[in-house]
Amino acid sequence: MARIDVDHPAPVIEPPRKRTAKTPKASRGNFEMQTWLFMRLSGIVLVVLVLGHLLIQLVLDGGVSKIGFAFVAGRWASPFWQVWDLLMLWLAMLHGANGLRTVINDYAERDNTRFWLKMLLYTATVFTVLLGTLVIFTFDPNIR
Repeated sequence: MARIDVDHPAPVIEPPRKRTAKTPKASRGNFEMQTWLFMRLSGIVLVVLVLGHLLIQLVLDGGVSKIGFAFVAGRWASPFWQVWDLLMLWLAMLHGANGLRTVINDYAERDNTRFWLKMLLYTATVFTVLLGTLVIFTFDPNIR
């Protein structure tokens, strides 16, 4: 058992990020904390949405063999399913993009490489979300 010596206290360890004159003032918001919180909350909501989607598609509606153009047309005729699928699309894309953004920040060593990888990621995310949203809301079941 270690003994405590009152005549020789432990050395004081300064905080790892002690403020100096060069340290910029704290910003109003903490983007990384907000994205961390978003990942947790969106993950919980995505579990419910995806498990509900799988349960309905694979178990209650007769399995994969029943899914076709008419099935999707009937499903997207309801605003409930449009919102369900839209939420699933947006949350999955933003959740995945945020995860990839974190990976890029961790592993891309050069600032220029990091910048262009993130621009490519953001462009692909915006394109996919907008195209998916357009398809969900403008889907025409009478196309055949």
